[in-house]
Amino acid sequence: QVQLVESGGGLVQPGGSLKLSCVASGSISTIDGMGWYRQASGKERELVATMSSRGVIYYAESVKDRFTISRDSTKNSVYLQMNSLKPEDTAVYQCNAESRYYAGMFWWGLGTQVTVLP
Repeated sequence: QVQLVESGGGLVQPGGSLKLSCVASGSISTIDGMGWYRQASGKERELVATMSSRGVIYYAESVKDRFTISRDSTKNSVYLQMNSLKPEDTAVYQCNAESRYYAGMFWWGLGTQVTVLP
């Protein structure tokens, strides 16, 4: 089993920045890719950014050139640097980890709220 704990959310003005952190614990060696998803009120959860264990990165079109995902394997962590935040970025951001051994197996954190004032 893998446990994920996010931190770093908060309230910010448009154009501001936040850095989210996610620390993994448990069966760390079973993790392949890690990433971030978000869910705004009344909307479906959407992928924000992912990074594979080999360093392959994917960004949603809506966050390209504004958000940066990074990983620190020494700290079992994944980060999301969010710049130039917009009100439409307001959502609960969840950390996600994918199993290295079982296709379709994921673990999720509880999430951290990001609110960008209108």
